[in-house]
Formats: sequence, C-alpha cells, structure tokens
Amino acid sequence: MKALEIHNLFFKYTDSNKLIIDDLSFSIDKNEFVTIIAPSGTGKSTLFRLILGLLKPQKGNINILKEGVKNIIGYMPQKDSLMPWRNILDNTAVGLELNGYSKNDARNKAVEYFESFGLKGTEKFYPHELSGGMRQRASFLRAIVNNPSILLLDEPFSSLDALTRRKMQTWLLDLCQKEKNTVFMITHDIDEALLLSDRILICTELPYKNLKSIEVNIDRPRNYETTLSSEFIELKRVILNILDMLEDTKEEVKNEEI
Repeated sequence: MKALEIHNLFFKYTDSNKLIIDDLSFSIDKNEFVTIIAPSGTGKSTLFRLILGLLKPQKGNINILKEGVKNIIGYMPQKDSLMPWRNILDNTAVGLELNGYSKNDARNKAVEYFESFGLKGTEKFYPHELSGGMRQRASFLRAIVNNPSILLLDEPFSSLDALTRRKMQTWLLDLCQKEKNTVFMITHDIDEALLLSDRILICTELPYKNLKSIEVNIDRPRNYETTLSSEFIELKRVILNILDMLEDTKEEVKNEEI
C-alpha cells in the first residue's frame, strides 16, 4: 500500500522563473522510512512544501493515503517552533485541537505519549525551560499525535550539538522501529540516513527529475555499532560517489550559465 505517490510533478517559482522540479515521479510505501539526500539549495524543502499543500505544482499529482476520513500529514521542521506562551502539554496538543478535539480531550490524548517520548514530568514546563533535545522530542510528539498518514522530517536534528544529535538519532531509531511510522526525511547526514532509513533517494540531476533509489539492506534492529559494519561503510561509499558526480554536474551547469 502506498502512503505517498507523486506523479509527473513540475514546479518552478514564477517570480524568478527558476525550474525546481521537472516531471518527477516516485512513491513511498506505508510504514516505510525514506530519506532524501541532495546538496543544499536544490529544492528539497520546496518538495516538502508541495506535499504539505503550501505550494501548488504547475503540473502533476500528489496523492497521500487517507487514514480514516482524513488525510493527515505530520511535519517536523528544523527548529522546534514551539509556542513560547504555551506549556509543553498544550504545545503537543495543539494539532489535536485544530483537528476538532476539545482542549481537555486533546490534552488527555497527548499526555498518553509523554512517557514513551521521554517527556514525563515536563507537562507544565515552557519551551525555554527545556534543552534543545527535549524541545525536539516535544516537536516530534506534536507532529505524530494526530496519527498522520505520513510524517515529514525536515533535517530535524540539524540545529543540535553533535552529542545531543546522536542521542536524538538513537531515540528516533528506537521509536520508529517500534511504531513502524511512515516517514519521509530530509537530511545532509549520510550516516543518519543509513542508520534510520529503509530506502534513500538521491538526486542525480537538476532540476529534480530522477531520484536514484538505494535500498538499505541492513538488518534491524540497528544501533550505532551498525555504522561500523562493512555493509554500512560500502553503502556510504556508494552514496558519496553519486553525490560527487552530482556536484560535478552542478559545476558544469554553473559554468555554462556564466
């Protein structure tokens, strides 16, 4: 069953006439964790905005699996974007309120997740009272509490220091291995992508047209010892070679424009 299907997508910014996506097609299965890797400034976040409905494509279709009567997308941005005037419980419950839950029902549903998300005891705290990692956990809970058809993660740990980032990657790995969520993630971190993903999509030409799909055939459950395995290192080498070729292509395009 497909959680996300994109068919012949075409998008360019009309103000600059810059073509970002050209006849792009791919899909993500239900319960699959897929990561997209491409250099900065190539349109990954634009693709997310199209999936979220914040931008409209000039051509093509985006189909998202409906869970129940609604088609809900969870979204976790690079920064937690928690509302400073709401405590952590009310921050995590806000999406439920927007989807028709009463304030009390939204709180009761959200608080059920606090222990498994490592947030128990922070319900009445405000964002400024928590560490960066704890705020990201709250942001993740806010995105997932509505039981979304697909969860979009836009470089969710890029603003964290290296040690906190590693802890959060391990936490997310454990959570997704238990919950089997459908996840589509953007990252520049190849190790992060290989550790978490079932499949990695790599941009091989610009504008976005073809995405090379790499299956991460590494046994689960995974942990940081996995990053030292020969399978992991070989897949990382393959991805680096593909990205190096893309950088060469970008430089050729730049020189032609000059």
